[in-house]
Amino acid sequence: MSQKKINPSDGAGDTDLIDKEKSKKKVRPPSKYQVIFYNDDFTPMELVASVLVKFYHHDDSTAWKITMDIHKKGKGIAGGPYPKGIAETKAKKTVDVVRYMGYPLLAKAEKVE
Repeated sequence: MSQKKINPSDGAGDTDLIDKEKSKKKVRPPSKYQVIFYNDDFTPMELVASVLVKFYHHDDSTAWKITMDIHKKGKGIAGGPYPKGIAETKAKKTVDVVRYMGYPLLAKAEKVE
């Protein structure tokens, strides 16, 4: 508990805090997120690879490896880890561009466990 001390020297009857309970909560770093692409039967693999190069700054060979993971495994990590806001923005931008082109590629920001 806190203890209060009355400071009689100033005559105002103010109180000073002598002891404060220390918080035992540890500050944790913010969670990280990665952008996951999900496979579909309509989005061309060339488009997926080009998005990985343009928006996620992968080289061509890495982009094709990720594209093949998405194709074979049903999903793949496009980028990350990022702070939550950046991951969500990248996923939304990806979906917006691909949908504008008429394809249903799904990209989501998912928390890294």
